Amino acid sequence: MKIRTLSATIAMLLAPAVNAELFISEYVEGSGNNKALELYNPTSNAIAMDAYSVQVYFNGSTTAGTTINLSGSIAAGGTFVIADNDSVAALLALTDLQVSQSLWNGDDAITLSKNGVVLDSIGQLGVDPGSAWGSGSITTANDTLRRAAVSYDANPDDSFDPAAQWLGFAQDDFSDIGLFNGDGGPVDPDPDPILACGEPATPIFAIQGTGFASPLLGEVVQVEAVVTQALPGLRGYNIQALATEQDNDPASSEGVFVYVNSADIPVTVGQRVRLLATVAEFNGHTQLTNVSATLDCGSSTLPAATPFALPVSSLAEFEAVEGMLVSFNQTLTVNDTFTLGRFGELTLANGRRYTPTQVVSPGPDAIALAAQHELNKIVLDDASTAQNPAVVPYPTGGLSAANVVRSGDTLVNLTGTMHYGFNEYRLMPTQGVNFIHSNPRSAAPELAADGNIKVASFNVLNYFNGNGLGGGFPTARGAHSAVEFERQRAKIVSAMLALDAAVIGLMEIENDGYADSSAIADLISGLRTASGNDSWQFVNAGGPVGGDEIAVGLIYRADLVTPAAPLLILDSSNSALDGQGVALFDDSRNRPMLAQRFRLLENDAEFAVMVNHLKSKGSACGAGDADTGDGQGNCNISRTRAAQAIGIFAAEHFADTPAVVMGDLNAYAKEDPIAALAQAGYINVFEALGKVPDHGYVFSGLSGALDHALLNDMALQYLQDATKWNINADEPIALDYNVEFKSPQQQLDYYAPDAYRSSDHDPVVVSFSLPAVTPPLDVTLELLRTIRSRSGQSLVQLRWTGDATDLTLYRDNAAVRDLNRSGRVNDSFRSEALTVSYKICQQATASCSADLVVNFN
Repeated sequence: MKIRTLSATIAMLLAPAVNAELFISEYVEGSGNNKALELYNPTSNAIAMDAYSVQVYFNGSTTAGTTINLSGSIAAGGTFVIADNDSVAALLALTDLQVSQSLWNGDDAITLSKNGVVLDSIGQLGVDPGSAWGSGSITTANDTLRRAAVSYDANPDDSFDPAAQWLGFAQDDFSDIGLFNGDGGPVDPDPDPILACGEPATPIFAIQGTGFASPLLGEVVQVEAVVTQALPGLRGYNIQALATEQDNDPASSEGVFVYVNSADIPVTVGQRVRLLATVAEFNGHTQLTNVSATLDCGSSTLPAATPFALPVSSLAEFEAVEGMLVSFNQTLTVNDTFTLGRFGELTLANGRRYTPTQVVSPGPDAIALAAQHELNKIVLDDASTAQNPAVVPYPTGGLSAANVVRSGDTLVNLTGTMHYGFNEYRLMPTQGVNFIHSNPRSAAPELAADGNIKVASFNVLNYFNGNGLGGGFPTARGAHSAVEFERQRAKIVSAMLALDAAVIGLMEIENDGYADSSAIADLISGLRTASGNDSWQFVNAGGPVGGDEIAVGLIYRADLVTPAAPLLILDSSNSALDGQGVALFDDSRNRPMLAQRFRLLENDAEFAVMVNHLKSKGSACGAGDADTGDGQGNCNISRTRAAQAIGIFAAEHFADTPAVVMGDLNAYAKEDPIAALAQAGYINVFEALGKVPDHGYVFSGLSGALDHALLNDMALQYLQDATKWNINADEPIALDYNVEFKSPQQQLDYYAPDAYRSSDHDPVVVSFSLPAVTPPLDVTLELLRTIRSRSGQSLVQLRWTGDATDLTLYRDNAAVRDLNRSGRVNDSFRSEALTVSYKICQQATASCSADLVVNFN
C-alpha cells in the first residue's frame, strides 16, 4: 500500500486555513498528443468541481481558445487527471477525463478557474514566449513538470518562470501521474533495486518489441548492454546487446537510445553499462529516459554492424534496427542538400530519385512510384539538434563555397547507428563519411555543338532591385537589403554570362516596367559592366506586363541578333477561347507570355522565342482546380489550358519559323501541359535528344524539370544540342546570396560571386545551326500549254527567262534537265497525277524560283 509522506499530510491538514482550493499539481507536454494536467485537492474535504474549469490560451492570446468545464468531485488529498483523448494508452490508463478539444503546446498559457476567478495558472496571458517558458530541463515544451509543493499562481498576467514552483522531468514521464503527494515527488515507491552486473535484466529486444512503439512504455527497467555511440549533440548515447544476448528475431531491434539530457556523456564507447531507467517514446523514437542509476560493468567488444540496404520493403525494416549499428554495403547517392546548412543533414538514397511525374504518367503510376520513393531514403545526420551549426561536417573538411557536396554525389561504406527523429529515419555515422564527387560542377554549360545561335531560359529567383537607386529594401520578394541584392546580382550576372547565349528568357524578374530604375534595366547594366559588352539589350514590352509582382522578360545581345518583328504578348485578352467562350489563357493565374521573332545578324536566319511562367503547383486555384492527388499538384487545369492557348498562338504566328517555347511551365515532363504542347507540335528537346530523365529542380529530395525548351518541327531540323546547366538545383541553399541563418563567418565562407546557387532553378540552354536565308532566284517560269493522252502520256511546254546560269529544271522536286539559255522547254512524261509542280534552281546558291503548279483538267 502506498503511504503519504509527512509533508503531504501536513499540507493537507493546513490547507483549509491556508490553501483551501484545487491547484495544478502536474503538467505533461509530451510527444505527439501526450498532454495531461493533474489537479490536486490539498484540503481535508472532498471538493465538487461543477464550478471549476480549465482554459487554454493559444500563442499569446488573451482569449481562451479551449475551455474544459469540469464535473464530479475530488476526494480529500486526491487527484484528478485530464488528458488528450489521443494520448498513448499508458497515459490514458491513468486519467479521469479524456477530452477531444485542442490542448496546449509549450507556448500556450493555461488557467484553472472557479466561477470565472483564476485559482492557478501556467504561463503568462498575452505573451508568446517562442517555443516555451523556462530553460534547461524545466520548460513547458517537451517536458513533464511537477509542483515542488502545494503552491498557486493566481495571477496569469505576471511573468512566468516554471523553475520557481516546478520540478522538471523527462518528456513522456508519466510515472507520477495521479500520485501527487504535496512535495513534488511521487508517493513513497518501493526501494530502488540494487544494480549488479551480470544479473538478470530486461532485454533490449523486449523494450523495442516488434512494432513501432515499445510494449513497455512507461515502465522502469534494468538494462545491461554495450555503449556503441556517444551522442552529446543529442544529449545521450546508444547501447546494444551482444550477439549472445539477442533473440535472433529480425523484427525486434537490439539497440536503444539512452537520453540523459546532458551533453556531458557519462559513458564511453565500448563500456558495458547497467542502467535503471524509464522506457519512453519521444516523437516516435523508443528510448530510455529518467536514468536514476548507472553501473560500470567493464568493457566489451562492439557488436558487429548489421548489413542494411536501400530500398527497404517496408518502414518496419528501419524500425527493426532502431538504435543498432548498421552498415551500408552499397553506393548511396545524395538526393537532397536543402537542409545541410540549417541542420547539418543530407538525404541519401539508392540512386537519384525523380519526381514521379517527371518519369511516369500522372495517376496510379505516379502514386505507386511516390510510395516506392518513401522506402528508398535515409537522412545522414550530423548527430546534433543544433540549428545553423557553426561547422557543417559534410563534405569532409566542412561546407564552404569552395568545398561542396551536391545532389548526385555518392558515398560508400557508410556505417552508423539508426535513429528516428523529426519524422525521418536517420543515420548517426560512427566512422568518417567518404564522399565521391560523382556530380562535379562545370564551369559552363556543356554542349556537343554550339551551332551558330544559342538561346536560354533562366528563372532569376525574384530579382527585385529595390527602388532602383540603392534603397527601397526589403521589397515584396527577393533580397532583404541592398547588401543581399548586390550578392544576388553578382551571382545572377556571373551565371548569365557563362551561358554564352544570344537570347535569354527570364522568369521571376520584378514586374516594374522598363525605366532606367527597373529591375530588368539593372540586370542589363550589370551584364554590360561585367562583360564589357554594351550590346546587351532588353525587349521592351512597354510597361509592367500583367498584374503579378513578377513577370517574364527577354534579353539579347544586339551584336548577334536583332528583333525581326514587333513583340507579341499572349494574355487573357487575345487568348483562344474554349467551347464556352472563356479564354484558355488566364493571366490572373499565369504570367502573360512574351513572344519575339529574332533575326540572326550573320546570315539573316529568323527564329522565334516564346517565354513563359505558368501557375505554380503550391498556390491554390480553388475547388475546381485543386490537387486531385494524381501527382500534378494544384492548378493543373489552369496550366494545361494555358498550354493549349500557347499552342494555338504559336501555330498562328510562327508556323513558318523555327520556334521554341521556353520557361518555367511548373509542370514535370509527363504532365498534361507538356502533353498539350506536344499535341500542338512542340516537342520536349530532351525527349528529342534522348537525354532523359533530365532535371533542373529538386524539391523534397526528388529531382525533376519544371523549366523546358519545346521545339516545333522547323526548330528540330536545325537543333544541335541542349542541356540543363545544373548550377543551382543540386547545390546547398546555404550557398545562396541570403545572409539569414548564417554567422558573420559563414556569410563569408558560404558565399562566392559565381554562378553556383544563383537561383533554385537550373537554366536551360539550346543550340541551333540556322541556315542562311537564300533570296529567291531571279528567273521567271510560265506555262504555255499542256497535253495529256488517254494513256497518260503528258507534255508540258514552259517558257523561262532570266540571266542566271548553272540552272536545273525540277518537276515535283526531281531534276528534269539542265537549262542553258532562256526560251521554251518541253517536258514529256507519263503520269496519272492531276497536278505537277515545276521550279528552277541554281546549285551554286541553292536558291530556287517560286513553284509553278500545273493542273491537268
